Amino acid sequence: MADTVLYELTDGLATITLNRPDAMNALNIDTKVALRDALLQAAGDPAVRAVLLIGTGRAFCVGQDLKEHIELLAADRAGKGEGSTMSTVGLHYNPIVTAIAGMPKPVVAAVNGVAAGAGAGFAFAADYRLVADTASFNTSFAGVALTADSGVSWTLQRLIGHGRAADLLLFPRSLSAQDAYALGIANKVVPAAELAAEAAAVARRLAEGPTAAYAAIKESLAYAAGHGLTEALAKEDELQRRAGASEDHLAAVDAFVKKQKPTFTGR
Repeated sequence: MADTVLYELTDGLATITLNRPDAMNALNIDTKVALRDALLQAAGDPAVRAVLLIGTGRAFCVGQDLKEHIELLAADRAGKGEGSTMSTVGLHYNPIVTAIAGMPKPVVAAVNGVAAGAGAGFAFAADYRLVADTASFNTSFAGVALTADSGVSWTLQRLIGHGRAADLLLFPRSLSAQDAYALGIANKVVPAAELAAEAAAVARRLAEGPTAAYAAIKESLAYAAGHGLTEALAKEDELQRRAGASEDHLAAVDAFVKKQKPTFTGR
């Protein structure tokens, strides 16, 4: 795996770190491929029970590496490229967001700095966002005459509503951590110096929790977002029957009766 993305698995927690601090974790091709592959690895590894996504340096991720993008556009126009530079949406961004939002394990985004464009999209796709008080968000797409990608058209309006999402996409601007919290984008804002430790603690708590139940919660939320009440109720019934038959549920009920803390295995 490229050193632009670091991967560490400890006690069920996979920490995936964007590691291009000099470029504010901008997404060149190597980084996108490495991030996609790291997320797919975490999604498919039964030893992984939760994922923490974080960046190094001053930024979480500023989105597409525009220097590389300009070079690729010029090569395409000169007939020396390998095709449309925008194929990156299907090749990289879509699989990355699908892996974050679709994996049956909770994903925590620790937004340590600027999250812009696709970087913001990756954070929006996570299940929980801890944000440093010095961090900011920016949809940025319209500023370079592009439309939303990296799932933002789907995730952002579900976080803050259609009207506010349209406002941020049509008039891209820097959104402070405090404003992001007020809108409902950030789940929690913490002092920048405490972010890494706080995010690791939250992610470890999830990794130690009833991960099969967390998977069902993710599935039910995603399903209900695109279905009516009757269908959502039927899905809840299906998933609750499965959860009720799990070892974790039986262990939790037994521990409750004994006034003990349950130990979850994810089964």
